[in-house]
Amino acid sequence: TTIFKMKYTIIAALIASATAFTAPKVEVPSAVKAAIAGAAVTAGVAVSPAFAGDVGAGEQVFNANCAACHAGGQNVIMPEKTLEKDALESYL
Repeated sequence: TTIFKMKYTIIAALIASATAFTAPKVEVPSAVKAAIAGAAVTAGVAVSPAFAGDVGAGEQVFNANCAACHAGGQNVIMPEKTLEKDALESYL
């Protein structure tokens, strides 16, 4: 039981010291948040754009980002909105 008491004392001391050194909450200005969000979007879009004439790149983008929900041209989220040619033409 002495070892248990020693472990308990060490854990209590660690918890007490950790709570004593908590960092103050800092408010980030909304302009900074907007700039960070804009940079993140730009970085995500500018990685490797797929051009309409580049079928290989389009397939790669589709497989990386879309195929999980649109396997076989279907739509697991909204089954009535598929990627079949007739359906796509009706959306335009």
